[in-house]
Amino acid sequence: MPPIITFIGWHDCGKTTLASSVVNHLKRKGYTVAVIKSTKDTGLVLDQEGTDTFSYRQAGADAVTLIAPDQMVMMTHNPDKQLTTLAHRYFADVDLVVGEGFKDERKIAKIEVTRGETELLRDRVTGVIAIATDRDISGDYIFRLDESQELAEFIEKRFL
Repeated sequence: MPPIITFIGWHDCGKTTLASSVVNHLKRKGYTVAVIKSTKDTGLVLDQEGTDTFSYRQAGADAVTLIAPDQMVMMTHNPDKQLTTLAHRYFADVDLVVGEGFKDERKIAKIEVTRGETELLRDRVTGVIAIATDRDISGDYIFRLDESQELAEFIEKRFL
């Protein structure tokens, strides 16, 4: 079972930018990393009428996986699965699972990304182990938004 850490923060605070950079640093060190990104958008369309995958989904398939020579995509219904369940089901063979979102997940280590004077989530959710920010705040494990290398090293020491 790989360790799981998720990046949380308000909309447009830089979660994807920072998490992508951290993933890049960890990949360069040879780790295998999977990412699970949460979105509030519904009705995502990854296939369209006339495609084989669309036909299978319309036929009622519970999951459809499209495999190409260089990548694959799995489409399945998501009955509100928790990050831990998804990570264990689909990514048991990686060194680390990085989430984006999932701020309400319990028992998951979280890195809060915040900028400006927005309210800190660490006071509202459980599991915040570090904060990346552009402002001066007190506490342990506070990183600047441009310290992705240092944050990757923190994750490596703590989880890998």
